[in-house]
Amino acid sequence: MQSRIERLCVERGLKMTGQRRVIARVLSDAADHPDVEELYRLAAALDSRISIATVYRTVRLLEEKGILERRDFGGGRARYEPTEHGQHHHLIDVETGRVIEFGDAEHEQLIRAIAARLGFDLVSHRLELFGRRVVPAEARPRPAPEPRPRTAARARQAEPDAAPAAAPAAPAAAS
Repeated sequence: MQSRIERLCVERGLKMTGQRRVIARVLSDAADHPDVEELYRLAAALDSRISIATVYRTVRLLEEKGILERRDFGGGRARYEPTEHGQHHHLIDVETGRVIEFGDAEHEQLIRAIAARLGFDLVSHRLELFGRRVVPAEARPRPAPEPRPRTAARARQAEPDAAPAAAPAAPAAAS
């Protein structure tokens, strides 16, 4: 069975070699937006004859044919996703690089309203949000309580085997 990307390649007249089929399948099955290094690692696990150069050439070709879109989510590496992926946006976790796709009808309406208010017919748009996951207060580690200064009385209470303090001795009687 052909993968989604493989089908697009055939529709656009690309010759499908065995290595291209593997790369197309890996891209179609990707849950995230792989970069070339990740794509190479996954493809080479399926076919050890695939080189990094083959992956670079194939990705460039798929991008030129409009099958893949190049994304720059920071971190100094381009990442890829199929162009026919439907309207969606990205939230990128700046700590982990994880990309979360989302769609929001209210957001879409707002974007169109802004364009119309400014006198434009919206042709396309892209939204990429960058954030850091918020840890709920109850999940955050609690700082250790500040030690209270020890008073002499608290120090005696803290010593379990300490005998109670004896009353001062009465002055000795003179003989």
